[in-house]
Amino acid sequence: MHRLKLVPNTHAYYDFIRMLRNDPRVQHGFIQQTQITPEEQHAYMEKYGDCYYVCLCDDQPAGYVGVIDHDIRVATHPDYQKKGVGKFMVQEIMKIFPDAYAKIKVENEASFKLFMKAGFKVKYYILEKE
Repeated sequence: MHRLKLVPNTHAYYDFIRMLRNDPRVQHGFIQQTQITPEEQHAYMEKYGDCYYVCLCDDQPAGYVGVIDHDIRVATHPDYQKKGVGKFMVQEIMKIFPDAYAKIKVENEASFKLFMKAGFKVKYYILEKE
């Protein structure tokens, strides 16, 4: 059994978060599909870094979760997917931000399953014209 722990984000994790966010194995799940530069990451984290937490699995970064404007942002490193890390992060962040919600892309089945396993329910759909 792996030891999971959610810790506050610090400058030491900025690059881990950026690299995971840019990883093509997870990037397809995000609404915005841009590559984030180190400079962009630093500026973003200076503004929102306190809204993020990093999940450590046996003291190694395994994913991150954050809440900005009540919206949850979550990513699990591919090496730790399907091992309960995502569910752990979502359940823990809900203890900190109980009014948070998840916006996911319709085709992102993995995120849909994650949030359903973590106790979320679909409340409404938002439709946009292409």
